[in-house]
Amino acid sequence: MLKTALGRYINNFKGFTREVWILALITFVNRAGTMVLPFLSKYLKENLGFTYGEVGWIMVAFGLGSMLGSWLGGKLTDKIGFYKIMIFSLFTSGILFFILQYITTFWGLCFGMFIIMAISDMFRPAMFVSLSVYAKPENRVRALSLVRLAVNLGFTAGPTLGGLIILGMGYQGLFWVDGSSCIIAILIFAFYIKEKKRIPLISDDIETKTVPKSIYKDKPFWLLLFISFITAMVFFQLFTTLPLYHNEKFGLTEFQTGMLLSINGLLVFLLEMPLVSFLERKKVNKVRNIAYGSVCIAAGYYVLLLDSWVGILTISLILLTFGEIFSFPFANAVALNRAPKGQEGQYMGLYTMSFSLAHIASSKTGLEIIGHYGYQVNWFVMGSLGMLALFCCIWLNKMVRIEQ
Repeated sequence: MLKTALGRYINNFKGFTREVWILALITFVNRAGTMVLPFLSKYLKENLGFTYGEVGWIMVAFGLGSMLGSWLGGKLTDKIGFYKIMIFSLFTSGILFFILQYITTFWGLCFGMFIIMAISDMFRPAMFVSLSVYAKPENRVRALSLVRLAVNLGFTAGPTLGGLIILGMGYQGLFWVDGSSCIIAILIFAFYIKEKKRIPLISDDIETKTVPKSIYKDKPFWLLLFISFITAMVFFQLFTTLPLYHNEKFGLTEFQTGMLLSINGLLVFLLEMPLVSFLERKKVNKVRNIAYGSVCIAAGYYVLLLDSWVGILTISLILLTFGEIFSFPFANAVALNRAPKGQEGQYMGLYTMSFSLAHIASSKTGLEIIGHYGYQVNWFVMGSLGMLALFCCIWLNKMVRIEQ
């Protein structure tokens, strides 16, 4: 029985080209290497002595740089190709991580974090476009899921490795390892993958309907961006306000919160590929899958209104994880499928920008609501935003059917 289940699970990973596996590998190395990020606030506050307000502004510069990088990466990918952008982004950001450890002033760090994220996040839209070249048409959504899996594994491994490096080498060691991982990842990419031009794909998905030449007139795509922003902003509460809630309401320690959040990574690892493969085989409408995800995310916050039992935290986490599994890989695929030939970079640049903006808005919005009205109101608002995303999915589905 166990052998059969394991065989079925492994089958979900078959059929990818060598290039897709290498892209997943360098994504894992790169994401595991961004181990500076979970410790950045602590480093700025405790080691460099900045106030909470100054740390907040440095993190805003971090988010704004990420948004600029996503947009710029998309534009340049269309002009000079994803291959050059990926190599430039990872190699240069690796060098900049080496330099960042020597910057200790407030304005220097604001500027430094803005620049490093602007260059680092040029990688993301270029990487998404590369999947449209190296992945087979029938494997595209699974390839996106494989890369997401690599991201999740990288983020799981990164903080653990980062903590060990800080113990052994201090924060300086963290910057050296982080920069080195970026350079190693891109050297693997350049050595094993050769540049390849995009070939137009023919598909019968409703998302591949020809769209206006101007991205700014593609109304279904902008509605998709709004849905992606809302669902991401709500989901990211998992890493911003929920850990505070664990401690203040139920007295959980950092270790207990960490163990609880690790369930998210474990479930994504075990379930995302099989679920995506199943839904792909059944040819379930991708927008409908995003809608299912929105419902799960909304339910994940509504159940927190029943706050008399600590077990509700686990139920909430499981619902949010299923929301992530249903929403994000299929939203990725819809965005990529809508892009006309030669505009893939612009589309994926704006798509990744929606996540960067969601990161900025998530903690600020949640903490403001909690500060003025308490946790219960925040969970109600977040659940209601999840339902708003559901109604927008229904609207989006109608729009693409009319367009068809």
